[in-house]
Amino acid sequence: MPSPQPAARRRFLTPALLGLSLVLGLPLAAQEAAAPPPFDGDAGAFLAARSAASHADYAAAADWYARALLSDPKNPGLLDGAVMANVGLGEFGPAANMARALNDLGMKSQVAYLALLVTAINEEDYQGIIDRSVDGVEKGALLDTLTTAWAQLGLGRMSDATATFDRLTRSPEMAAFGLYHKALALASAGDFEGADAILSSKEAATLRQMRRGILTHARILSQLERNADALKLLDDAFVGEPDPELAQLRHRLQAGEPLPFDLVRTAKDGMAEVFYTLAMALGQEGDPTYTLIYARGAEALRPGQADTALLVAGLLEQQGQNDLAIEVYATIPSDSPSFHVAEIGRADATYAAGRKEAALEILQGLARARPDLQVAHVALADAYRRDERFAEARAAYDTAISLVKNAQPGDWPLYFSRGICAERLGDFEAAVADMRKALELNPDHPQVLNYLGYSYVDRGENLEEALAMIERAVAKEPGSGYIIDSLAWAYFRLGRYAEAVEPMERASLLEPVDPIVTDHLGDVYWAVGRTREAEFQWHRALSYGPEEKDAVRIRAKLEKGLDAVLAEEGAKPITPVEAKVAP
Repeated sequence: MPSPQPAARRRFLTPALLGLSLVLGLPLAAQEAAAPPPFDGDAGAFLAARSAASHADYAAAADWYARALLSDPKNPGLLDGAVMANVGLGEFGPAANMARALNDLGMKSQVAYLALLVTAINEEDYQGIIDRSVDGVEKGALLDTLTTAWAQLGLGRMSDATATFDRLTRSPEMAAFGLYHKALALASAGDFEGADAILSSKEAATLRQMRRGILTHARILSQLERNADALKLLDDAFVGEPDPELAQLRHRLQAGEPLPFDLVRTAKDGMAEVFYTLAMALGQEGDPTYTLIYARGAEALRPGQADTALLVAGLLEQQGQNDLAIEVYATIPSDSPSFHVAEIGRADATYAAGRKEAALEILQGLARARPDLQVAHVALADAYRRDERFAEARAAYDTAISLVKNAQPGDWPLYFSRGICAERLGDFEAAVADMRKALELNPDHPQVLNYLGYSYVDRGENLEEALAMIERAVAKEPGSGYIIDSLAWAYFRLGRYAEAVEPMERASLLEPVDPIVTDHLGDVYWAVGRTREAEFQWHRALSYGPEEKDAVRIRAKLEKGLDAVLAEEGAKPITPVEAKVAP
């Protein structure tokens, strides 16, 4: 059977996986030598705060922690939770106040440390930053080492700063961070030759796999009056990528315009980049709460930076905080190269919040505002298809495909998606044309092979070619229950019932609660004479919530048997099985 199509996701290129212990040698939660005193205050507010925090509902948690602290203002657990809730909201002023209260109690926690660090950076207290980071630098903590280096630069001590960055380059786990930030520091001071030497070195190969590192290097090359080299760098790294930011950069480079180096202009900007870099690295560990702490820090230190806003909003979405995510997406102005990404994200968050029509209106507005932007029409088409509005989706895909000048292998999803819409609308001829175009662009893609092969099987057409397609798909994705179901179903439609049993049972194990797979398993069992088992599987299929038309057919099979249902449908009858296949 065709597998469900995953929604498109925004992708961020990140540095190598980094453990929290390398970032800062402090615990996330408040710690003290003795056990904390028992809570003796507003128990209702305390429980509500804990519940909200466990669901990453930062707004509610901040309110409830504030209420609980009224009756127990020196409770370290409440203070620590309140710091985290306010950092989650991006409210570093209240977070720092409670972090100071926590420090006054002799407590340490990573989130409190970060809240105070962000405050010190905003106040440009560079010597204070160095003083508070001494222990961390000695232990090799990444955050403390990077912020110390940037603070040294802020005090005009460039030699000290480069030496501190060099400490990181001697560690294989941290070398990329040291090299990247040293290059930024040199560029911020106008030493573009030195920055280029770092970014061009073999030691910086990891940075050439990062979008941010590549764009930074392109700007540095442009400052060196090497626009042609900058263009080659972009063209080699982003072949055919339909990205307004890249298109804008390419246009300016081709016109001979020097690109400004404005990513990091000051030590404070550099420390904002530290928080952003660590957020991107920590994002690979799978806990969005940890990542959000650093992303919110980057946002507080450099407001209005589009990449940071997208990261924060995406993390909030991941945690189910859709309304907060919507607020952050809305901060990206319409003249930003990232505006379309923000609008697509805002639509996704709006849809997840249950406001489907509002989500569509956002995407419709984006498509009207940017008629030449293919990704806007694809996002709209995908949204229509998600709601099974296939006619509107097909029209939006038509527009997206009309913007394709010369189809490339990467364009196969457009034709595949439009083909799905055509198939669901009953226009099988158009569906086949689009699916075959997708296969022309990507000959061995298992999802396309499976979808077209299964569609042929389901219609009882072109069965031998369909079986060959599905066998190729299984070879590519041997662990896909949906594709294995297609293989078994092809055997079934070809009358090779005994051969269908093993793959259908395997598909059922891989997709144990799918109504279609389970229904198919029942049909296969019936065809080989295992009628009791067939009825059991049909009952199971009904319990998994099939579509109503499928449910009606399953109930008819339970009442009359598959043979009678096929006869009523005018379908080819099942050849009687003389000997039952052993279970």
